Amino acid sequence: MNIPSDCRYTKDHEWVRLDDGLAVIGITDYAQGELGDIVFVEVDVDEGDEIGAEDPFGTVEAVKTVSELFAPLAGTMEAINEALEDAPETVNSDPYGEGWMIKIRPADEGDLDGLMSAEEYAHMIGADS
Repeated sequence: MNIPSDCRYTKDHEWVRLDDGLAVIGITDYAQGELGDIVFVEVDVDEGDEIGAEDPFGTVEAVKTVSELFAPLAGTMEAINEALEDAPETVNSDPYGEGWMIKIRPADEGDLDGLMSAEEYAHMIGADS
């Protein structure tokens, strides 16, 4: 299982990585594996919208279930990965790369410190044993 050390993680299985001052956000390899084949990703916020930490920002739909997506940080919505409209399965094949979902300009980059490290996330999902 892939748990990149340059990301921070939430209890809801979202990851976040800072890239040029933007927080790039998606779901973890563990989450996509648990969901199975992803058939639809919907983002319910628009570019320029303010979003709060832990606010829902959309849903991811797999063959058997739909899961809500939550923002790991507060900030301003800067970008939505529109490529996922035509290729939602990218989340399964490349969750930390081309399968990113949104980019937020964080209100406070220090909020990242409140999220789990890769080691803490691995422990939470039982991948460290």
